[in-house]
Amino acid sequence: MPELPEVETVRRGLAPTMEGARIARLELRRKDLRFPFPDGLEARTTGRSIVALGRRAKYLLIDLDDGTTIISHLGMSGSFRIEVEPLSDIKGEFHHPRSKDEKHDHAIFHLEGPKGASRVIYNDPRRFGFMDVAQRSELDLNPFLCGLGPEPTGNELSAAYLAQRFAGKAQPLKSALLDQKNIAGLGNIYVCEALWRAHLRPTRAAATIVTKSGKPNKQMDLLVASIRDVIADAIKAGGSSLRDHIQTDGSLGYFQHSFSVYDRESLPCRNPGCGGTVARIVQAGRSTFYCPACQK
Repeated sequence: MPELPEVETVRRGLAPTMEGARIARLELRRKDLRFPFPDGLEARTTGRSIVALGRRAKYLLIDLDDGTTIISHLGMSGSFRIEVEPLSDIKGEFHHPRSKDEKHDHAIFHLEGPKGASRVIYNDPRRFGFMDVAQRSELDLNPFLCGLGPEPTGNELSAAYLAQRFAGKAQPLKSALLDQKNIAGLGNIYVCEALWRAHLRPTRAAATIVTKSGKPNKQMDLLVASIRDVIADAIKAGGSSLRDHIQTDGSLGYFQHSFSVYDRESLPCRNPGCGGTVARIVQAGRSTFYCPACQK
């Protein structure tokens, strides 16, 4: 699944083309993806202008001028590409060929913008992504968005907040961080990386970085800083191109070249002076990578 940095990279890639453009037509080439498309989605969006592209957790938000928001999730293999008139792919420095099989082009935004006509095409070979629609004022009530915790890049995430959430919790630290009710948008890759940066073992109980009085300890402070830093570094690098993820301009993200533990089983720990070896364990059916020597 794409994680927050990948979705943020997609948002930034689409924004220059989509923001301010008018949807001349939304072409849906099938009735469903993971779920059916919302009833009347084509009619509801035709003629509407896109006022902003946002993101909440791992969801892309397309805000229209009538207060409607299209909620898009990329699933396992979903991606967007931009084509401009005359139709041609916009290629990045690290261009990666995409599937041109039209059976995987499931939704096409035909746009009219200040710089002319363009198409934004949603391609999804596995069809595990989806689109929903809601009123912007009611996004917090949407079943996909309600109950989400604060963004890992926002001011609401603090050591004091996490201490309140983790106090008394015997749940493994990694599982607590993956709980979207605690923090929105964190996924397996970046939780592994943040825990490595904070020198915290993923299997330790969440409550062990909270004092008896319910306050954050120094390890909690370091963890929050590590979460912010690893997400910021990944966004700056353009996300992680694992399996199917590629950016809207066809380029590959390259943060995976900076992974310190993820997918580095049996390789030396990158912490200077550590001398440890990265290990892999399975937690809740998912691979966890960490260094037993420096993560305690």
